[in-house]
Amino acid sequence: MPIVFSTLNHPLRVPLAAEIHSRPPVRLEAPEVITHLAVHGRNEPLDAGDKLGLQSALLADFCARFGVPAPAGNAKYFFHDFGRFRLKWECHTEFASFTVASAATAPLASPEPFGRMPTAELPEDWLLSLQGRLIVATHIVLDRASAAAEDMAPQMRQLFDTNAIVGCGASQAAQVWTDFRIHADGFARFVVLDAGLKSLQAGRLVQRLLEIETYRMMALLGLPNAQQSISVLNAIESELAALTATMVANGETSTDEEEGIAKEKALLEQITALAARLEQLAVDNSYRFSASQAYFKLVHSRIDELRERRIEGVPTIAEFMQRRLTPAMNTCASTARRQEVLGERLANTNSLLRTRVGIRQEQQNNKILQSMNTRAAQQLRLQQAVEGLSVVAISYYLAGLVSYAGKALKAGGLNINTDLATGIAVPVLALIVWLGVNRLRKRFK
Repeated sequence: MPIVFSTLNHPLRVPLAAEIHSRPPVRLEAPEVITHLAVHGRNEPLDAGDKLGLQSALLADFCARFGVPAPAGNAKYFFHDFGRFRLKWECHTEFASFTVASAATAPLASPEPFGRMPTAELPEDWLLSLQGRLIVATHIVLDRASAAAEDMAPQMRQLFDTNAIVGCGASQAAQVWTDFRIHADGFARFVVLDAGLKSLQAGRLVQRLLEIETYRMMALLGLPNAQQSISVLNAIESELAALTATMVANGETSTDEEEGIAKEKALLEQITALAARLEQLAVDNSYRFSASQAYFKLVHSRIDELRERRIEGVPTIAEFMQRRLTPAMNTCASTARRQEVLGERLANTNSLLRTRVGIRQEQQNNKILQSMNTRAAQQLRLQQAVEGLSVVAISYYLAGLVSYAGKALKAGGLNINTDLATGIAVPVLALIVWLGVNRLRKRFK
């Protein structure tokens, strides 16, 4: 039973299956000339009401100049044969590439092999619209090999006008030559010599070389961030060391508790400010450093796919990248690691200082509690003294009442000695009052 009906398929089945076929190489057959442009920038809308992103708008503008329908705004790949040249457009996360190829007639036989490139077919005003966005511009000459690689080395040195050329045998049937420099015309240059490449091999080989050059430049975007961050990290480390030394000195010097807490709170505010600066730096650099490492891995992956063969006296692409690109990537990696380590040190110092402030505050609170306990004891003793006076006062008033009562009875004709009765009543009343006060205190307890 065929399963072509959309109701049977997962919504993402067809797009995911097509993804691995979405960027095929251009079919190339020597001799040809290729120009590759990489435009930096995310494919984000140019304004709120625009459905086309930056990269899609550039492609649409290019196609409109030749009367060719542009792909939809969410397209990631486009290929079209314009007659005089063929264009392949790819949209990536941070850049889009324009690869233009056209047939040539024995370009290496010309005195200026890079003099007639496909850039002549591109609209000049469209090229000017790329101002400030071009991150890679590369020319590639694809021709037939006329001699062995070792014999081609002198000609290549003369062509690139330098002894510092890089070359290798690639794909078991090709030669690759370059110097990884930007020449007077603003383009980097590659020469690929076909020594028996099979169908589509030339296109795949050229695509790998262009990806190596593009990913190399994208990986190096992290290096300026690392170089600028080094001075900031040095300043933060110096300030942290000074604050740590001050914290140790404050801990060794016996000072008043309130004064010590005030000093340590001031140190805590300074450390918090340092942590905020470091966090801002990490936010600014984290994506760039991660992207650089990802591009660096892609460069190594594409170099491995070349299956390089050494040419005597000439460094290979892998050796060149190992000497020139790897140190820059190590700088980015070490800067990222240094940010992490410094962040951990700041966090530890912050935690230690907060602990010390907390301990000092607890000690201060303990002293306050001790003082309160002392005051409570004093109040208790004062209260007990007041209670004793209260017993005397109440007994005195009750004795007075007994005296008045006795005098009243005596005046009524009862023969009583009021003074004797009052004297006898005083200790009895005092005992009764004292027992009553004690009982009342026990009830409150």
